Amino acid sequence: MSPAGRAAETVEAYQAALRAEHAAVYGYGVVGGRIREGRRDEARTAYDAHRARRDELQRTVRDLGGTPAQADAAYALPFPVPDSPAAARLAAQLEDRVAGVYADVVRATEGERRRAAADALREAAVRAVRWRGGSVAFPGLAERSAPASESATPQT
Repeated sequence: MSPAGRAAETVEAYQAALRAEHAAVYGYGVVGGRIREGRRDEARTAYDAHRARRDELQRTVRDLGGTPAQADAAYALPFPVPDSPAAARLAAQLEDRVAGVYADVVRATEGERRRAAADALREAAVRAVRWRGGSVAFPGLAERSAPASESATPQT
């Protein structure tokens, strides 16, 4: 792949991660409103982590010469979230999706950026395990096997 092609692939991987972080921040707003009292601190910590990653990704995209993707006004949830168990399922699914896009960033980068993306993937996978109460064989890849209707997608 040419250097220009590689650079474009890197920017697009970061843009996809940024879009996933925007969706995660939105989704954790829903999770925080429905999760039981004993898990609210966990939801708040995850929300703060995703906001920090989002801000970091915006800087990275700018550093790479791109214009950071903006958050959508709203995102479609993959299922109704009427209670705490549904909120925990949503949080796990958000983390799976984030882990998946960071797997793409790992593939598209090198050096320190690759290490940072691998750290983000690991953190999302660990949060998914905590929300789900169990793990998947390949963190970040489980969401790719789910039907498109199960992924959090922007409303249009």
